[in-house]
Amino acid sequence: MRDPETTELQGLPPRLPQWLARAVAPLPLAPLQPALALMLARISRAYPELYDRLGEHAEKRFGIDPTDLPFAFVLEPKPGRPVVRAVRELPEGLDASIRGPLAGLIGMAEGTFDGDALFFSRVLWVEGDVAAALALRNAIDDARIDFDNILLGGFAPLATRLSDALRKRVRSLPALPGGRAWN
Repeated sequence: MRDPETTELQGLPPRLPQWLARAVAPLPLAPLQPALALMLARISRAYPELYDRLGEHAEKRFGIDPTDLPFAFVLEPKPGRPVVRAVRELPEGLDASIRGPLAGLIGMAEGTFDGDALFFSRVLWVEGDVAAALALRNAIDDARIDFDNILLGGFAPLATRLSDALRKRVRSLPALPGGRAWN
C-alpha cells in the first residue's frame, strides 16, 4: 500500500490533506456551479478543438471523481453546449467515470502527469466505456489545458509566483505532532 504522505516524492500526484476534505464536506455545492460554468466556457473558447477531438464520444456523460474531495463532477462535453456540475456522488448511468486524486486529474489535463502511467500505477481508475474515457483523455492531453490561465486569466503569472512561494514556505513548516508532515 502506498503512503499518501510520500506520493509526491515518488513522482506521483500528491493528495489533498484529509482535514481539507472534511472542512469542505458540509459546504453546499450550488455556489460551485457558476464557477464551473465559467471555467468550462473559458476552456471552450481557448480550446475549441477539444470537442472535435472527442468525435463520437462528444455526447457521452463522464464522471470525474477526485478521490480526495467530498464531491465529484459530471461532464457532458457536448460541442457548443458543454455542461459540468458538481455532485456529492456520481450518478448511475454514466458512460464512463474516471477516479483519482485531484492533483493527478489536473496534472493529466495540464500534461504534467502521464495519464497512462497514472492508470497503470493504479492512481487513476476508469470504469464504463473505456474507449470514451480514452477519447476524453486524448482530447484533453492534446489540448494541454493551462488551468492557471483559465482560472486566473492575466493574473496567472503572479498567482504562479505566489503559489510557488507559499509552497516553499509550507514545506519548511515543522511536522505535526507524531512526526507526520501536514500534507
